[in-house]
Amino acid sequence: MQYGSPVFHAAENLLALNERGAGVPLRELALVGLTAAIITYFATGWVRVLARKLGAVAYPRERDVHLEPIPRMGGLAMYVGVVAAVLLASQLPALTRGFVYSSGMPAVVVAGGLIMAIGLIDDRWGLDSLTKFAGQITAASVLVTMGVAWSVLYIPFGGVGTIVLDQVASILLTLALTVSIVNAMNFIDGLDGLAAGLGLITASAICIFSVGLLRDHGGDVLFYPPAVISVVLAGVCLGFLPHNFHPAKIFMGDSGSMLIGLMLAAASTTAAGPISQTAYGVRDVFALLSPFLLVVAVMFVPALDALLAIIRRTRAGVHFTTPDKMHLHHRLLQIGHSHRRVVLLVYMWVGIIALGAASTIFFDPRYTGAVMLAAILVAIVVTVIPLLRRGDDESEEMYDKK
Repeated sequence: MQYGSPVFHAAENLLALNERGAGVPLRELALVGLTAAIITYFATGWVRVLARKLGAVAYPRERDVHLEPIPRMGGLAMYVGVVAAVLLASQLPALTRGFVYSSGMPAVVVAGGLIMAIGLIDDRWGLDSLTKFAGQITAASVLVTMGVAWSVLYIPFGGVGTIVLDQVASILLTLALTVSIVNAMNFIDGLDGLAAGLGLITASAICIFSVGLLRDHGGDVLFYPPAVISVVLAGVCLGFLPHNFHPAKIFMGDSGSMLIGLMLAAASTTAAGPISQTAYGVRDVFALLSPFLLVVAVMFVPALDALLAIIRRTRAGVHFTTPDKMHLHHRLLQIGHSHRRVVLLVYMWVGIIALGAASTIFFDPRYTGAVMLAAILVAIVVTVIPLLRRGDDESEEMYDKK
């Protein structure tokens, strides 16, 4: 092979790519995710029986979609899957060093156990919103205390650039983002399989993004926590989904939705600091912004739903926590989509945004943006199809009357 020839350069580039990917423990991550899925799947059946015995059952209310009493407390089964998968990861040689240099995974186990327990109490006996909020703050504080916090922030406007947060700012930002994501996931949990599916999609997006970071940084140990946390969450949601998809046999309850939110927040947070310290190449600016973009992608649909609900309830003169039957998924049902189709539609919207944001680690953001725009246009058409059909039916009806 002649030095300087195109074949030589191609072989050189291939070798460099293999070296960059050598530090990515893909098989180990896949094993951890599969373990989380299997353990959660089998644990859910036992938890369903336990929930019925304890009386943790969701009876149909006026604003609910289900028509029969269904047990909840599914978050307990999900947490069992989290603990089992994290313990396995701590014993795998390729992932062990991630536990040596970071407390991210143990922090998720401790804080996740706390917020899951608060959710269990609410699933069985009910808690007022203020008590639940205090519990969320406490769980988020545990994350911060154990070292999971935003330490560096990139502001692209006004030439500010990268700023190192002091302790107070770091704590406040981490608490605000964590509690926001927890409540966003709790808010969106209104249809069978919705929260579990969104957790699976967004965790998969963060996992893809984290694998890209590991590839670009030669398996740097700093990027292990977001990869492990996100793959564990994706596996847990995958294992729970067969029990929860319409028609659901069990609900995850607040114990599950708040656990998903906390783990998404932890995965995004643990990816932020290392990026800010080791941004790469001509894409430095986008790399520094990417953790926040992932947070926005994760929260977009739930946050939009929450914002519209607050505006709607405030205009109606009731407290913004007053439940109603006007969430985005309720509106999609009202315009003619079936239960399953509504869930799949929300999956599609969140998938476009979250997976689009994550894919920028592998592709030029301009190309990714173009693909996302095309996908959004398709999603809009699919979403409004019932309205278009209704318009055609009304036109035909008017024509027949004539």
